Amino acid sequence: MDKRKLKNFSFENSVLKFESFINDFTEDLYNEFDGKSKELNLRSKIDDLVNGEIVNETEKQAAWHPRYKKREINSNNHLSRLIDKINKNKKYKKINILIIGIGGSYEGPKLLIESLNSFEINNNFNFQFLTGPDLTEFFSKTALLDPSDTIFIVSSKSFTTDETILMLTKAMEWSSNKDNFIAITANSDEAKKYGINENNIITFDKEIGGRYSIWSPIAELPIIEKIQYTSFLEGGKIAESAFIEDAKYLNFIKRLSFSDLWNNNLKNKNTRVILSYIWLFRSLSDYFQQLEMESLGKPPNIKSDYQNTGQIIFGGYGPKAQHSYFQLLHQGSQKVCADIIASKSDNKNLAYAQAVTQSSLLSNGAKDLKENEKINGNVSVNLFLLNKIDAFTLGYLITLWEHRTFVSSVMLGINPFDQFGVNAGKVYTKWFLKNKIQF
Repeated sequence: MDKRKLKNFSFENSVLKFESFINDFTEDLYNEFDGKSKELNLRSKIDDLVNGEIVNETEKQAAWHPRYKKREINSNNHLSRLIDKINKNKKYKKINILIIGIGGSYEGPKLLIESLNSFEINNNFNFQFLTGPDLTEFFSKTALLDPSDTIFIVSSKSFTTDETILMLTKAMEWSSNKDNFIAITANSDEAKKYGINENNIITFDKEIGGRYSIWSPIAELPIIEKIQYTSFLEGGKIAESAFIEDAKYLNFIKRLSFSDLWNNNLKNKNTRVILSYIWLFRSLSDYFQQLEMESLGKPPNIKSDYQNTGQIIFGGYGPKAQHSYFQLLHQGSQKVCADIIASKSDNKNLAYAQAVTQSSLLSNGAKDLKENEKINGNVSVNLFLLNKIDAFTLGYLITLWEHRTFVSSVMLGINPFDQFGVNAGKVYTKWFLKNKIQF
């Protein structure tokens, strides 16, 4: 393996070490992009976001997820009360908690349950998700459960999401105890229509976008140990402060964003794979996929210098991915980029060795292979090495990714907070059902 790595830039602080291997992204190019960011008033737009000004122009709303990282948490009292009630009635081996939700009401809670709930918690609670709209999912998840020891958490900002309402209706047919239902929503009036006890309704602000629900009670509630979610918020809060106050951190975020735009617009690399080599963080790629593709998957601004907006994002758990689509990454004809996430605390483990080795192979190739074994070595790679695997680090990393996405949206001249493409599917599906179209 060729050990000569072409490093474009690096960054290191108390949370992570970062190295980027991107061919041709020079300091002169960075300065060119940075000059454009000044023309676009990037600094003032960051201030507007963090200060709660209107940044979602099409819907005339602020985006409040940065301020939610500073809040006190208390919604776990609702879940604790139901858990205590069930345990008083009968000592169950496990309590079932079924979370009904889709999109941001699914990706965030799923990631945090996998990452933050301890093995002991997962031994005492059976967490399941119901996303809809296929009722086979409901039957398969509830077949072996007892309604008396099952709690439903219904997560929906609008409480009108078709898939969620379908699953809620079925769940209420299955369980006659409406007191075992908790609703988390920005529309409490709609939740009350389904007979959910007013004391079991947890609200949050409409200024929290669905893909930012991880900072709201939607993701907080299923985390049984309060200290874990508090630490997660703290990591997010520290990164938010750095976005405003730390020039080195902001420079790092800008370089991440600018290199994404460079690859997508000038190198014809419109696909990026995100690979986590940390088992607890195995769903990061799914979470980041929604964050980036819903935020940046917009029509181009005709006034922008960059007409390719968001990249196609896919990925998964690194060791598993190596046995499937890595063949294309190493020898295929597609032009791709890669983000690789690993932990320095695992630096003697196989997963860490795989992450570092793959970073080098993808970006530099190898010189000592036979003709039919040669690999491309032309993948632009970002390597994120986390110092710890914990709640604080996860909160910090997710916020870092939000910042990367926001800076890209400013450079592209697009609104990262609306999602009219998603809404179109909802509208026309209702029209299809109403008109009983045969296809």
